[in-house]
Amino acid sequence: MFVKLQLLYSHTPVFANGNGNTASSSEKVEQVTHTSRSRRLPLNNRTSIVKRGHGRVGRQNQETHLKRQGEQKNSDNGVFRKRKTGGGSEKLHSKCSTKWVSYGGIIPSILKGLDTIQDVDETLRPWEERINNKERTIILKEQVRWDRALEIFEWFNKKGHELNVIHYNIMLRTLGKARKWTHVESLWNEMNAKGIVATNSTYGTLIDVHSKAGLREDALFWLEMMLEQGMEPDEVNMVIVVQLYKKAGEFQKAEEFFRKWSLGKPLKLSNNDKVVTPELDKRVSSTSAPFSSHTYNTMIDTYGKAGQLKEASETFAKMLKQGIPPTTVTFNTMIHICGNHGQLEEVSSLLQKMEEVQCSPNTRTYNILISLYTKHNDIDMATKYFKTMKEASLEPDLVSYRTLLYAYSIRKMVHEAEELVTEMDERGLEIDQFTQSALTRMYIEAGMLEQSLLWCQRFHLAGNMTSECYAANIDAYGEHGHMLEAEKVFIWCQEQKNLSVLEFNVMIKAYGIGKCYDKACQLFDSMEKHGIVADRCSYSSLIQILASADQPHITKPYLKRMQEAGLVSNCIPYCAVISSFAKLGQLEMVEDVYKEMIGHSVQPDVIVYGVLINAFSDAGRVKEALSYVDEMKRAGLPGNTVIYNSLIKLYTKVGYLKKAQETYKLLQSSEEGPAVYSSNCMIDLYTKQYMVDQAKEIFETLKKNGTANEFSFAMMLCLYKKIERFDEAIQIAKQMRKLGLLTDSLSYNNVLDLYASAGRPKEAIETFKEMIRASIQLDDCSSRSLGILLLRYGVSRQAVDKLQALMKTDASHGLQAWMSALSSVLEIDDYDNE
Repeated sequence: MFVKLQLLYSHTPVFANGNGNTASSSEKVEQVTHTSRSRRLPLNNRTSIVKRGHGRVGRQNQETHLKRQGEQKNSDNGVFRKRKTGGGSEKLHSKCSTKWVSYGGIIPSILKGLDTIQDVDETLRPWEERINNKERTIILKEQVRWDRALEIFEWFNKKGHELNVIHYNIMLRTLGKARKWTHVESLWNEMNAKGIVATNSTYGTLIDVHSKAGLREDALFWLEMMLEQGMEPDEVNMVIVVQLYKKAGEFQKAEEFFRKWSLGKPLKLSNNDKVVTPELDKRVSSTSAPFSSHTYNTMIDTYGKAGQLKEASETFAKMLKQGIPPTTVTFNTMIHICGNHGQLEEVSSLLQKMEEVQCSPNTRTYNILISLYTKHNDIDMATKYFKTMKEASLEPDLVSYRTLLYAYSIRKMVHEAEELVTEMDERGLEIDQFTQSALTRMYIEAGMLEQSLLWCQRFHLAGNMTSECYAANIDAYGEHGHMLEAEKVFIWCQEQKNLSVLEFNVMIKAYGIGKCYDKACQLFDSMEKHGIVADRCSYSSLIQILASADQPHITKPYLKRMQEAGLVSNCIPYCAVISSFAKLGQLEMVEDVYKEMIGHSVQPDVIVYGVLINAFSDAGRVKEALSYVDEMKRAGLPGNTVIYNSLIKLYTKVGYLKKAQETYKLLQSSEEGPAVYSSNCMIDLYTKQYMVDQAKEIFETLKKNGTANEFSFAMMLCLYKKIERFDEAIQIAKQMRKLGLLTDSLSYNNVLDLYASAGRPKEAIETFKEMIRASIQLDDCSSRSLGILLLRYGVSRQAVDKLQALMKTDASHGLQAWMSALSSVLEIDDYDNE
């Protein structure tokens, strides 16, 4: 936590552990806590008073436990040398040696000695009187290990060598990068004690290392201190602060800081305290001057990450206008931004511009292009750029191979993927586990099961597969229903003694997909034997699998075990079991599980209530259904479209028109809108009440939306028929025939009954013939409608009864008899019309 700090100018140590010298390099990695931070004494570096804001993030666990590269003694000459870690170290040493020689003078000998001899004093003593300030700077900058740099720095200090602010800045950066905050603070104390005044570079370094360590509040503290000391941020400082905000995802603050700095306006920090910096006129006068390419690159990248393509493009254009040559980094950033916004034509223009200004693409350029074109599903262009990269004598790196390899794998481009793998093997490039599992899926989806197992086995035998990698491969087989292969990989994992709960979970999931429910239970029950404790995912997966398989009785004990293990955090597992019992119509068990859930203080959500309302409503147990509606309202749970649809279904059954109307209005105002079923329910309710206008309004809306189905049409037909508006009903019937909605006995009977009631024998007989041609079996409703038609034309009740009886005993002769009787009626009708 921040504390108020009085910054006094004195030459005394300002931290409790400050003594003018830094701690020894053998000091263990410290854990800086809130408590230790709050015990600081006032800081001093020619400063006035500064307040540190509250809510500061402590650095506990921020220290990086860096492994010191071991020293080993050469048995031949007793010289301590760095332990080699492979060919990479040799290459690095070669590069360093070449660079050292370029310095000339005594530097190469000193650096070589420090690299090979452990004792700093033994190495530097011969040169003690000859090392100047510049050489001290080079020696410190060339150290790759923070502890070695600190040891050399302390030797200079001890021997009374002049150490200026540049040397301290180098050490602050080195120690900050290694996250050795106690040493950083000690050096700051030492600078105060010696009266060495911090510069822009000092503050920029402190802001930068804290920002890169993820310590945003600490970085802002150093910025605040810098501003309050009246120190003007230069362009480098400004870029560091912009990057600080960019890293934190605070793009607006990054843009605001840049804008105010470039316009010479007073700078503000996040606490809204205005800090007026001096010499603002200097900044104002420099706003027309061009910035460095690094500044432009930073701002372009910031706009890109914020999704502000326009601002990024304008900054790039300004850069070109002011004659600042864009670097490869500039072009890479712009290509990436434009590509992510789908501006592939602009990407091509940028590549052309690169060529015009003779800015050569690098490996990252091609990696960006490969990634962009794979994302836009242009695998040919991605492949082309991969080849172009090699033709330009640029070696593809791991990112190049992995990006293209994954793109090939998801497209099942087996041949191309295998060629890339061969190249990687020849170059000794490691195939990561994500790519490995992606290629396993590729072989599976290409129907090459044997090859997929061989591929997986290669990594298994190499012994470098993690638990997550085994799980990914098991999951790949399981999702495609290949149980034997999934089991094989599971056994391989077991052989490596690498089993974790993750492998069990994906194997249980695989058994669920393969409908091997007994095996899923057996595997779950065996977890304890393997020393694995089932987690929430294990229980949830098994419960969902068994519940979906209509096996709630087997599921229930696992739900109980999950509850006893304290792994039930919500009502989802209970809902699965309740739904499963409801589906089987076992409402007593539904109530038992619900009561058990309430007994464990697990609160139901609207989905649970929806299941309960539906279940009891469908069973005709309206009283219980309504009680759950009331309970849900008392719980203050907001409704959703699912629950509203369930309520309308219930209200339709019991004829609660007013409540149904209120609920339907809620559905109409929702984003999803009412379901067709709910709309049909409302039409049904209005039909029963002879409310034609209201029913028609909903029906017309359904037609307009293209969602009206055969039930919507049938109910409107029945409504018009009831009130004897036969012309409108017949229009509905014609629309049904045109839309192909006459598909079963119910729809045909509705139309047949309409024509019979309206006295339209010709249409009725045509509908009857249609039914016969469509193999729709005539039922009692069909016979009754046809009987009404015959009675209307003078056929006796006794004759109609005989026809209906014949239809039941001999369907074939019955149909012929009906057809004959109807034809005679049609002849009578034709005669009357003449």
